[in-house]
Amino acid sequence: MTPAQLSRTVLHTVRRAVEDDELCVAVPERVKVRTPPRPGCGDYATNVALQLAGAHGEALVIAEVLRRRLVRTPGIARVDIAEPGFLNITLDATSHAQLVRDVLSQGLRYGHGDALAGVSVPVGSSDEVRAALVGHVVRGLVAAAGGVVVRGDGPVVRAVPVSGRDLLTSLGSDAARWALLRPAAHDLPDLDPARLLSQREDNPLFRVRYAHARVRGLVRNGRQFGITPGPGAYHHPAETALLALLADHPRTVAAAARHRAPDQLVRHLVATADSFFRFHDVCPPLPSGEVKPSAAHRSRLALAEAVGVVLAGGLHLLGISAPAHL
Repeated sequence: MTPAQLSRTVLHTVRRAVEDDELCVAVPERVKVRTPPRPGCGDYATNVALQLAGAHGEALVIAEVLRRRLVRTPGIARVDIAEPGFLNITLDATSHAQLVRDVLSQGLRYGHGDALAGVSVPVGSSDEVRAALVGHVVRGLVAAAGGVVVRGDGPVVRAVPVSGRDLLTSLGSDAARWALLRPAAHDLPDLDPARLLSQREDNPLFRVRYAHARVRGLVRNGRQFGITPGPGAYHHPAETALLALLADHPRTVAAAARHRAPDQLVRHLVATADSFFRFHDVCPPLPSGEVKPSAAHRSRLALAEAVGVVLAGGLHLLGISAPAHL
């Protein structure tokens, strides 16, 4: 279950509670869910009860009504209430495994969809190198999210005092694109080759591409161990944190398209890579030493492979290569 699907589920639950006269509130147009800031608070959290209570101070009562209904929903294992009225939602193991299956089956098209169906996004043309690149990438993002690009102004970005030819000469295509797409529109890009071309962990582009290459290496080495990736149970906080980022990928693509902000996708890829390395350290996808291959390794390897798919797909939308070796 993705955040978008869970959001719709919670909204439907509110609507049914109102229709059954269990709640007397105005049904909102949408419900937001997010990843909790701390481990141990479920997979997702929503403040919908606080939103519905408004100034009446009945958030805990509303939360309990929604909790009883949500916990009966297929795919949801547990719902807890946290002061002053947050709902912390834990998905069941089958939902996690199905997410990994969805990513692997859809491949590079995972994250594409119809979130912007019927939405027109204005995109202009420009001769300035950064504005031209951002506009080009936004067109691809809008298409991936099912929207339509129309002629218009923007997106407006801070120009860079260098030509595209000079950027390609000093940085190459991948690093040049990353440099121009990573900052928010109002920020000036960092064009220092020493930082952008560094093969070190303090270079976000290197971390993202290395995470992808590391995944490909794990899959290759898994074959040597006779381990076939297969989604299973995921319970460790490092696993569920990573799964939350994978689930959020479609929403991120749609948001980056809607707001004409490729930097949102860039930040998501960096967060996914960083979460992958934390997962890799505490939940090794492959056995070592005297440890024998197990079902846990199969499920972790499948999760790692799903990470590689998301990183490759995201980089592809940015026009940046995802090498299998670094």
